[in-house]
Amino acid sequence: MNRFPRVMGLRSGYEPAEVDALIERIEATLGRGPLDLEPVTVDEVRGATFTSRRGGYQETAVDFALEAFVVALEATAKRPVRLALAEPTGEMLREQWFESQAARVERVAFRSARLGSGYHEDEVDGFLDRIVATLRGTTQYPVTPQEVREVTFATVMLRPGYLIADVDAFLAGIAEVLEQRN
Repeated sequence: MNRFPRVMGLRSGYEPAEVDALIERIEATLGRGPLDLEPVTVDEVRGATFTSRRGGYQETAVDFALEAFVVALEATAKRPVRLALAEPTGEMLREQWFESQAARVERVAFRSARLGSGYHEDEVDGFLDRIVATLRGTTQYPVTPQEVREVTFATVMLRPGYLIADVDAFLAGIAEVLEQRN
């Protein structure tokens, strides 16, 4: 089963069997998989590391999915606790999830394009700032999923630039998040 896109060429990605095993445990913990698997904790998911291999899963796609699972695990862990004041509404949980996605965008660190062209870092960073404002609902001019899919950045050579494949994979995931925002 291929849960995530694979890296191409000589690049390395996450070992698929290790990623799939962790995701199966996460799904079981969330009640969506076999109950005989050992439950996983949020700390385990956050601290997960995987062996690298050629043709493995694209790291940014896996990292994006793991962040979403962390949010789901945190929400599941909080469900049994009933507050005397009020239960979190679906809208509150939805906003918390978008806030976690905004924080993930703020934390993203792309690899440097050392031996070839890469995206101009300032352009990418500026666009990411607009995405964060959109996810938090603090802008009059929100970024649309279509805009994210169609954005182009200047490329640079022999200067620091972000690895194009990393940025493109990350933005593809963000476009899906923004579709849920609308």
